[in-house]
Amino acid sequence: MGGILALMIGSFMAKNWTTYWESVIKGMASPMMNTLSLVLLVVGIFAKLMSRGGVAQGFVWLGDSLGLQGGLFVVFAFIATSIISMATGSSIGTLFSGFPILYPSGILLGADPLFLAGAILSGAIFGDNVAPISDTTIASAASQEFQYKKRPADVGGVVSTRMKYALVAMFIACVLFWILGRSGETDVAGREILEQYMDARGLIMLIPVVILLVVAVKKRDIFIAVTWGIISGTIIGLITGIIGSKDIISVADGTLQGFAIDGIKSMLGTVGYLYAIAGIMGVLNESGTMDKIINGLLNSKLNQIVIGSELIMGIGIMVSSICLGAANGTAIIMFGPIANKIGKAKGLHPYRRANLLDGFASTIPVIIPFTSSFIFIVITCVNSLMEEYSFIEAINPLRLSLSSFHCIALLFVFLFSVFTGWGREYEELDYSQ
Repeated sequence: MGGILALMIGSFMAKNWTTYWESVIKGMASPMMNTLSLVLLVVGIFAKLMSRGGVAQGFVWLGDSLGLQGGLFVVFAFIATSIISMATGSSIGTLFSGFPILYPSGILLGADPLFLAGAILSGAIFGDNVAPISDTTIASAASQEFQYKKRPADVGGVVSTRMKYALVAMFIACVLFWILGRSGETDVAGREILEQYMDARGLIMLIPVVILLVVAVKKRDIFIAVTWGIISGTIIGLITGIIGSKDIISVADGTLQGFAIDGIKSMLGTVGYLYAIAGIMGVLNESGTMDKIINGLLNSKLNQIVIGSELIMGIGIMVSSICLGAANGTAIIMFGPIANKIGKAKGLHPYRRANLLDGFASTIPVIIPFTSSFIFIVITCVNSLMEEYSFIEAINPLRLSLSSFHCIALLFVFLFSVFTGWGREYEELDYSQ
């Protein structure tokens, strides 16, 4: 609604209304937006399949079986939510599913509440940053084009080159969560809460995730990868009894149900928003506004060296994301075309550009306590649990932001990468000389 109303208001500032709306349509018809929309609809089905498959319950069983407590439980919560988020491609969905299970039980098992909350938030962001079915991963890849191949970056290549940054930050975060995550005595009630949400079969549903990742990296085609992920996940779910035929698609009280229809419905709002943004981008392009912005950045003193160009991309995406309340996918779609032209001018590989966009967007914007939607969601989750469990207390948003170690570590990892050139690649021709 916001995007469409903005377009209608903008039309009153145009000299020619017909030309204005033609530019909107041209933007909406862009191959990048249509590809991104189709990918989101397809991955929505896989994400809902993973949710119904009980991946979260499988990790709860694993943590209880290993007898994890205190700081180790905080590390476990971080790793578990990272994998859940990577499997479902949804950071927000991971927060809403992970907090009711891991937060109260972790506190009773001796985990520090503040660092436990930071670990769950960090895990949700880690998975969203590297998941091949995440909207941020897809948007960062689709918005960065090869200069000579005339096609956008493939998701498989982006993910395979991105992992090194995310894993280094993850290791740093794990050490800090382990050292600082213990609060004190454990309580047997924590194990009782865990037992309510256990199902070892949920771990079996990680097999389709592995299949999807392998196919994505080998074929470099997200459509092929997700198709095989859905097929293998459905077959495994039916054979093991984790899901039934009604969980795929069925009719109840005249309404379609199942992960197939739920996956499509969950993405329709995002797809509609994408087309509104695409129309706005069409206006910016046809009016010459986008060219003025890009030329101003290209001619700036900071852009004279490749380090400056990468800093422009990093700062630009962070500012864009902060302005949108840490809606990273949307911020990447808006700032992506600018980063695409800046990076092309320096010959930077589209994988590198995509990684800088998604990487920097997953740092400061996520943990600013006054603007981040993720901080608000965590506080909401904790407050709702306070009504159910007397031992849960409110947490300070500012302290929560400082306890989200993965986001902080990822910022320093990417700054190190920019200033040292670690991981920097150029497209085809060697522009480093």
